[in-house]
Amino acid sequence: MEVFKGNFTQQEPLPQDAIDAAVNVLSTGRLHRYNLKEGDAGEVSSLELEFAKSIGADFCLAVASGGYALATALRAIDVKPAQKVLTNAFTLAPVPGAIASINAVPLLVEVTENLTIDLNDLEAKASQSKVLLLSHMRGHICDMEKLMEITNRHGIKVIEDCAHTMGAGWNDKPSGSYGVIGCFSTQTYKHLNSGEGGFLTTNDPSIIAKSIALSGSYMMFDKHLSAPEKNMFEAIKYEMPNISGRMDHLRAAILRPQLKELDKNVIRWNERYRTVEAILQDVEGIFLIERPGKEQFVGSSFQFLLKDFAYLEIQSLVSSCRNRGVELKWFGKDEPHGFTSKYDSWKYIPDQKMAKSDKIINSTLDMRLPLTFSVEDCRVIATIIRQEVEARITS
Repeated sequence: MEVFKGNFTQQEPLPQDAIDAAVNVLSTGRLHRYNLKEGDAGEVSSLELEFAKSIGADFCLAVASGGYALATALRAIDVKPAQKVLTNAFTLAPVPGAIASINAVPLLVEVTENLTIDLNDLEAKASQSKVLLLSHMRGHICDMEKLMEITNRHGIKVIEDCAHTMGAGWNDKPSGSYGVIGCFSTQTYKHLNSGEGGFLTTNDPSIIAKSIALSGSYMMFDKHLSAPEKNMFEAIKYEMPNISGRMDHLRAAILRPQLKELDKNVIRWNERYRTVEAILQDVEGIFLIERPGKEQFVGSSFQFLLKDFAYLEIQSLVSSCRNRGVELKWFGKDEPHGFTSKYDSWKYIPDQKMAKSDKIINSTLDMRLPLTFSVEDCRVIATIIRQEVEARITS
């Protein structure tokens, strides 16, 4: 019986260009983003310009984490305490956490079997909120034209959580460019790796001015190159609290070379994704996620549903796969584990009954596809999953 020997949490080493850039920053001692020589743009401002250009945004702010970007985005559009904010029932804890951190209230929207937000449920709940924090959970993008038609008709502002969709898009438009704000993560398991970090992007001069102030710019607005005219800061510089969450030059320095390689890495991820998909696509009992033609996805992780399996059957499958070296994360476990949790374990949000989502989330299995895996590794992983599922179907 074949056993996989790889490590699901091992990332690729940073490129040599990133290591050299980091050493250069360390040798200067100037790590803080505002500690610059006269006339020096600095690593952080340079990265902001480069990332904004990569997705066609007017402005970008580099911050301490993706979750910080989400909370800053909510503050920048003036979400108030006790205000309801629509968001996906199927997402990770930093999304409702960002809403709760500003004392707003998450209003959950059901999920579809393709793991995207349920647009019918969104339509039904649209009158209850003026903000949607849309999570492209695990890299699955809904029909963005339909979503924007609903939100525009109801006067809802959309903030996109693109933690899993950096480099992805819908209908040839980059993820993060549909809403008023896009939020991205550079946490170590995302598409760029700085350990922790994130970006906030927007085309709105007022939003970026508020976000820069919120991030802890003090009165050093002029040190930002990806920024609006100075008069935009005059209206808000005494009104926005300093909630320090800046990115530093060291992290920016290691991200800039990685950004140049993102498009190539998307191709590599998708080759691995399609390899797993091809082996599992005709297995009885496995429901695979549809990838629409308009979706330009990044296959850095893989999900499938076992809709007809009981709790103990899924538990047994996960255990057997683990014994053979394949780590499957199960969202339906009774208790949260690692990064994986479910909405009913977030006790800081109001109790909400999501019967449709429960059935889907409880049957969802998830695994990383790091670029340290070869295509052959992915064949082995998928074959092990196939064998374990088929063994249970035949028995």
